This record gives sequence, C-alpha cells and structure tokens, in this order.
Amino acid sequence: MNVSKIYGIHSVQAALDYSADKIYKVWFDNQRRDKKQLALLAQIQKLGCVVEKSDRKRLDKMTDGKNHQGIVIEVEIPSVHSENELKHKVQTMTDVPMFLVLDQVQDPHNLGACLRTADAAGVHGIIVSKDNSSGITATVCKVASGAAETVPVYQVTNLARILRWLKEQNIWIMGTSGNTDESIFSADLTIPLALVMGAEGTGMRWLTEQQCDFLVKIPMVGQVESLNVSVAAGIIIYEVFKQRLK
Repeated sequence: MNVSKIYGIHSVQAALDYSADKIYKVWFDNQRRDKKQLALLAQIQKLGCVVEKSDRKRLDKMTDGKNHQGIVIEVEIPSVHSENELKHKVQTMTDVPMFLVLDQVQDPHNLGACLRTADAAGVHGIIVSKDNSSGITATVCKVASGAAETVPVYQVTNLARILRWLKEQNIWIMGTSGNTDESIFSADLTIPLALVMGAEGTGMRWLTEQQCDFLVKIPMVGQVESLNVSVAAGIIIYEVFKQRLK
C-alpha cells in the first residue's frame, strides 16, 4: 500500500473527489477555520476516518514548511502500472492510441503537470522508466490535482525496448528535438502516437532518439532555447487533440 501525506485545499478536495475511500487520517489547524477548510471538514467527517485537531506549527513541520492551508491528509496514493499492464492496454484499445513517454524526467512537478494535461486531452497513459524518473509521489498527486487517479503511469524497465514493441503494434514514435525542420503544426498527428519528451536541458537520450520514427519541434521566435518539459508537452498534446477533433 502506497500511503502518503497530501496537503492544501485544492489537493485535498481532489483526493475527496477521486479517492475519498482511501483517506485514512486528517489533521487540521483548529485556529484557522476559514470557509473552504470548514467545507472540506464537513465532507471528511462523513467518511468515518480519523480527524485530529492540530495547529499551524505542527502542520508546518509535517509539510516541511509548505503551504498546507491548514489541512493535511494521509491517503493511499495511486501506484504505478507495470509493463505487462501497458501491453494489455495497447492490445485491447479501440481508440486511436496517444501515449506520452517521459525519458528521465525526474522533477515530480513536471510529471504532475503532464498528468493534468494528459487527463484534459484524453491521453491514454504516461510511460516512464524505472531508473532516473519520477514515479507517483505526494508531490506529483498535489500538482496533478486528481489526474494521478485518472491517467495511468506505466513504469518500464527498458524504455528503448518498449518503444520498439510499441512500433510493432503500429504505434508511431514521435520524438521532440530542436535539431529538426519538421514543425509540430505541420506534422500529421491523427495517426497512432507515442510522444517522447526528454528531460529539460538534456533532451532525449541517444538510444531513445534512435527508436523515434520522426522528430518534431515547437517553432519559437523568442530568445529562450527551450520550454519547460510540461509546457512543451502541453502544447504538443493539444495540437494532437485539435487535429483529432477534425
């Protein structure tokens, strides 16, 4: 069981919406008592879980000084899915596949933000490697705001091998690189796709890039060299979404 602490009004509300039956314990700042906190407590008290009055100092310590907004919960967070589960998903799909592949993206904030976008745009899952990649953590769940419960994260041992397997299932592997002339806005994204994003600053590893069927880039006219991984993923995912709406 993967139990962790989640805090903050928005994140706790997301946990209530998607995982209410998995909340075990609640701590709240009894001195705060604002309307949003009281509304959450009213929902929580119906669950039958342990609710403990606390104070800001203790909650600050529990969250390492983060902005907990007067409420912390202990909740079972989603587990990552296996490579076999990914294969079963692909082989039983009836929709046109769209997966996001994160190559050694270690920042949990980026994974959480990617999950939110993936949920909004109907991505079928996010694929990460077991080594040097963020898995599902309390921070990921907080940033994802409920999307960690709705979008599966598949953890695989060998990313290059699973990309080869996806190609055998007639899924095109699309990589992102600044060293290509192909714009994301001119590429055909209605085909079965797995979008590969590399870590910010370093990009995809060479072995990963070798598995890509084609590379695309986001046109940029400013002075910055690259976008944040989750921002770039959001732009591309929504271009896929837009093309498939036609």
